[in-house]
Amino acid sequence: MKVEAVLREVPLRDVPAVAGKLDAAGVDVIADVETRRDPLLTLMAAAPAVSRAELATAITVAFPRTPMVLAVQARMLADHTGGRFRLGLGTQVRRHVEDRFGAQWSSPGPRMRDYVRALQAIWASWADGGELAHQGPFFQHTLMTPGYVPDSDHAHIPVDLAAVNPYNLRTAATLCDGVRLHSFCTRAYAAEVTLPVLRDAAEGAGRTMADVRVYGGGFVATGADTGELRAAREYVRYRVAYYGATKAYLPVLAQHGLEELGHELRAMARAGRWAEMAARVDDDVLALFCASGTYDRIAGAVAERFAGIVDVIQLPAPPPGTDWEGLRRAVAAIAEI
Repeated sequence: MKVEAVLREVPLRDVPAVAGKLDAAGVDVIADVETRRDPLLTLMAAAPAVSRAELATAITVAFPRTPMVLAVQARMLADHTGGRFRLGLGTQVRRHVEDRFGAQWSSPGPRMRDYVRALQAIWASWADGGELAHQGPFFQHTLMTPGYVPDSDHAHIPVDLAAVNPYNLRTAATLCDGVRLHSFCTRAYAAEVTLPVLRDAAEGAGRTMADVRVYGGGFVATGADTGELRAAREYVRYRVAYYGATKAYLPVLAQHGLEELGHELRAMARAGRWAEMAARVDDDVLALFCASGTYDRIAGAVAERFAGIVDVIQLPAPPPGTDWEGLRRAVAAIAEI
C-alpha cells in the first residue's frame, strides 16, 4: 500500500524542507489541498526538494478554472516535477462554487465528465500536434496555435477524480487514472457501496481496477508518541463532525444507522455551534472513520481498516520536531500491506 502525505497545515515557507523530509522518509505521494491556498502553487514550491515521490493536488477545485487554464498549469507542474505530477480534481459543493468562488454550478456530474474530456483533448493536441476540436456540452476548445503550446517532455498527466456519488465514481472508473474517495468514508461504505460502482463501470469500459488507483476512504491518525496521537485523533474527530453536518454525506452515516447524529450535527452547524460539534463524535464513531496508532503500531491499524479497499492511504504532514525515523519505519511497514 502506498502512503500520501498532505501539506495542508505546513506554512508555505516550510514546504520545501518538509517535502524533502517526507521524500526521504519514503512517502509515495506528497499532496496539498485547496482550502486556504492554491495547491498548485504549493507543489511548485515543494518540487525542487523532492526527487522521488509523486506530487499531487488533493484536490484542485475544477469549475472556477477553465479546462485550458488548468491544462497549462498542470503541464507546467508536470515539467517542474520531472513527470511526477498527478492532477486531483473535484467539484466542491454548490454553495462554495457559487458563493465563495463566484463560478457557475450546473449539472456537476456531466460538467465534470466534460471537463476531464476537455483536459485530455487539450493535452492530446499538444502531444501529437493534432487539431484541437473539443466540442462538449459544457466546454468548447477549438483553437490552438503553435505559439501557445507549452514546451514539455511529459505528455501524459494522470488525473485523479474526487468522487462520492455514483455518477462521478463512474466517470473516474471510465476516464481517469485514479479516484479519490472522500475521507468521510467507512470501510463498510467503501466495500458495499463505492467499490461495486467502480468495478462495474471499469469493466463496462473495458478496464479493470488495476487501471484506477484508489485513494483515501477514511482518516489516519498517527504520531511518534501518545501525545501526538491524541492530538491527531482530536483533529480527525473535529473533521468527522464537520463533514457529518453536510447533507451530501448523510448516506455514509445511514450505512451505520447514524442518521440522527447527522441531523444533530447539521442543526448545530446551522446554529453556529461549530466548537461543540466534535464532542458529539464518540470513540466508537471515530473508529468507523479512522485508523489510529503511534508510528510503531499504525501499520496494523491501517491493514485492518483499509486493506483490500484502497491503494493509497493519506497521512497529514507530521508536526514540527517529529520523529522522522519513526515515520520512515511506519511508511515502510505500510508498504508491506
